[in-house]
Amino acid sequence: MGEKTFRFLVEGGKATAGPPIGPALGPLGLNVLAVAEEINRQTQSYMGMRVPVEIVVDTDTKQFTVKVGTPSTAALVASTAGISKGSGTAGKDFVADIKFADIVSIADKKMPDMRSKTLKAAVKEILGTCVSMGVKVDGLPAKEVVKEVDRGRYDSYFGERN
Repeated sequence: MGEKTFRFLVEGGKATAGPPIGPALGPLGLNVLAVAEEINRQTQSYMGMRVPVEIVVDTDTKQFTVKVGTPSTAALVASTAGISKGSGTAGKDFVADIKFADIVSIADKKMPDMRSKTLKAAVKEILGTCVSMGVKVDGLPAKEVVKEVDRGRYDSYFGERN
């Protein structure tokens, strides 16, 4: 019969054999509990965040592989900042303040999923998310930090990856 691919959005470390995974994979005769355990093992570091997961099943042998994507940029920023959601009035009210090094770390994680060619461009995209969430960076509004990145203030963070 061949391979079938399934895509789910699951909470990191908390996948179960129930919906949506169980009803989709159960009819294939797959051990759904084993699939859920593998997803949980691979998504443990994203606890509490919604993570895209792709499961490729060989319908003949009942073998499967699990590929884990990265959570949304907003979810990574919120997790880093220790908040549940962004500001309702971004630009006026700020809900958190994170370090520039955290922004670089998030950009590193998201680079494979982004269209940015350089780490510096990816960092500016992450800062754009901070603007819309009302998150300050190093005590400054994220818009100001973007200007500082353009001026070269943070070039030491990029090194050769600029």
